[in-house]
Amino acid sequence: MAVNTKAVKGRRSVRYESYGELLADAQQLAASNVKTLGNWSLGQILKHVADSIDTSVDGAGFSLPAPVRWLMTILMKNKFLYRELPPGFNSSKQFIPGETSVEEGIRALRQAIDRQSSEAHRARHPAFGKISKDEWTAFNLRHAEMHMSFVKATS
Repeated sequence: MAVNTKAVKGRRSVRYESYGELLADAQQLAASNVKTLGNWSLGQILKHVADSIDTSVDGAGFSLPAPVRWLMTILMKNKFLYRELPPGFNSSKQFIPGETSVEEGIRALRQAIDRQSSEAHRARHPAFGKISKDEWTAFNLRHAEMHMSFVKATS
């Protein structure tokens, strides 16, 4: 039975200021015994975050309709870039990773982060349209924080 991620209690408080902090946290969790509080394994979370980061370079393959993008930009952009993303959003199946090992997830995350410094191009955001490299970084970090908050190290 799927967990209602909007109602999960006991999530970690996570805040990343850089991709380096995200990678360090992911590597520390990968080297630990962990429990996930949602519906995905640590490997799936890492792969999903990596795929999302790659979207800032490759594009998402879709864009919301112009009126929705306009509303999202006005109403949600600053929240999603600088505060926190709420859990429980049901994304398209194309963004839900299949079974992925922690090692595969870490490898994908490391590669996605490396691309951020080696490629200058940034694609249009599917909800906010044209955003800067710094805005993409902020969005990617807020998105990673939300997913990584569902991972807790156990003793």
